[in-house]
Amino acid sequence: MNVVYELVHWGFYLYYILIIIYILLSWVPQARETPIAYFLARLVEPYLSIFRNLIPPFGMLDISPIVALIALHFMEYGVLYILGLVIGWLA
Repeated sequence: MNVVYELVHWGFYLYYILIIIYILLSWVPQARETPIAYFLARLVEPYLSIFRNLIPPFGMLDISPIVALIALHFMEYGVLYILGLVIGWLA
């Protein structure tokens, strides 16, 4: 039971890290042209585009990735809670 919980938790953690790396790559001028950046864009951009469509940028500042990370955090807790109910960790 604990293995499933850990796998789900580490999956969300890995996605957090991928989003943060993708955000940091946007600060380096030529970094978005690398194969790693294209790979990260294919993984992260579909999720981030949801928030970019909802939240307009404030001038040069795009806060949608911050909101996306907060939403991902709440999704993780929701999934883990439902998983706990299904498996029977929570009474």
